[in-house]
Amino acid sequence: MSTKIKRLLTVILLVLVSVAASPAKAQPGPLEQYIQDAFAHNQALQQRNFQLERSLYALQEARGMYLPQVSLLGTYTKASGGRTIDIPTGDLMNPVYATLNQLTNSQKFPNIENTSVQLSPDNFYDAKLRTSLPLINSEIWYANKIRQEDITRQQAAVNVYKRQLVKDIKSAYYQYFQAVRAVDIYNNALLLVQENVRVNQSMLRNGVRNSTALTRSQTEQEKTLAAITAARNNQQNARAYFNFLLNRPLTDSVLIDSAALAVTERASVDVNTDISGREELLQIDKTRSMALLQQKMQQSTLVPKLSTFLDLGSQAYNFNFNSSSRYYIWGLDLQWNIFTGGQRRNRAKQSAMDAATAKAAYDETAQSLQLELNTASNNYRTAQSNYNSAQIQLQLAEKYYRDQLKVYKEGQLLYIELLDAQQQLTNARLESLQAYAGVQVAQAEIERAQASYPLR
Repeated sequence: MSTKIKRLLTVILLVLVSVAASPAKAQPGPLEQYIQDAFAHNQALQQRNFQLERSLYALQEARGMYLPQVSLLGTYTKASGGRTIDIPTGDLMNPVYATLNQLTNSQKFPNIENTSVQLSPDNFYDAKLRTSLPLINSEIWYANKIRQEDITRQQAAVNVYKRQLVKDIKSAYYQYFQAVRAVDIYNNALLLVQENVRVNQSMLRNGVRNSTALTRSQTEQEKTLAAITAARNNQQNARAYFNFLLNRPLTDSVLIDSAALAVTERASVDVNTDISGREELLQIDKTRSMALLQQKMQQSTLVPKLSTFLDLGSQAYNFNFNSSSRYYIWGLDLQWNIFTGGQRRNRAKQSAMDAATAKAAYDETAQSLQLELNTASNNYRTAQSNYNSAQIQLQLAEKYYRDQLKVYKEGQLLYIELLDAQQQLTNARLESLQAYAGVQVAQAEIERAQASYPLR
């Protein structure tokens, strides 16, 4: 029995060790989850996805031009009057019939009347099933290629908006984080003011201070309460804008990732000066490719169009349907535009101008994107320097306030000097928070300028 228990314990231990050794799947943080939610629900992004789907359907339409087209055609006419054709059958045959009657000594061959045939068919139908298939058509081939390029262009447009949306969401998230922390900073300032009020009340009761310091501290308390109200309003506005980007109710709560947003020293961002991965350039390049394909399509006028068709149908009077009414027709259609008055040539020149315009726009956009990346890099270095400086100022402000408070409690410092130290501490905390948020926003701008966020 003990041996079985030992074996069971050994198996359990091996299972636990294997589970512990297996790598855990990293769960996305709140900010990453918010970005994915925005990809799924953002209204403007959905509109661009609809445009992409439309391009996919246009490609399917272009490919369908290679397939046979089957159509059911039918006509029915009911006519009376109009032009006729007079056929002199009586004038031609009656002399012959009279001679025959004389020869046969009989009246077997009576006289007949001349015939008048109506040109418009009366009570006549023609129904057929037509199948047509293009054999040679360069326009269909170019149309298919143009649709393929347009799909790539539309996908690039979607990715452009996704990257901008990522930047906006991160910036809004950091702004909300900044607003939340600002409320905390003002609440801490309120605690300091309330402590000053308590100390001044105690000193006033003991006759150490007069009521001026107490009045001043109470006034500062009211100012801090007003600042807390304004900070909370800013927090609500930041939350509403963040939820707007995610297409959520504006009052939904926003989860703060304390680990990801801890105020620590930030490592330097590796700025890559290569902008070839920007989807904006791909958009313009595909626009130029589409213009060149349009030019070649217009220049393909020397290539004739050839198609084949097969008609299976029936036509007769009085809706008769029999072996005599049924028919088939097979044939070839040839179209060769020898002269079009220069229309295609001028269209080709227009497409060439469109391609040249896209090339100029590509060069201009590339230079603009390079400038954007350089500016974002410089802004990041500035923001990082400001943050480091703000951290040092915060440490000095905290030390200065502690020293001033100690001297004030000993009765060797005016309250206005303590109040100045307290305001410096609050401002230093706000500036440090603002500098940290500036570093985060600047990093998001670099990520946008480099197009480095991994889009799924």
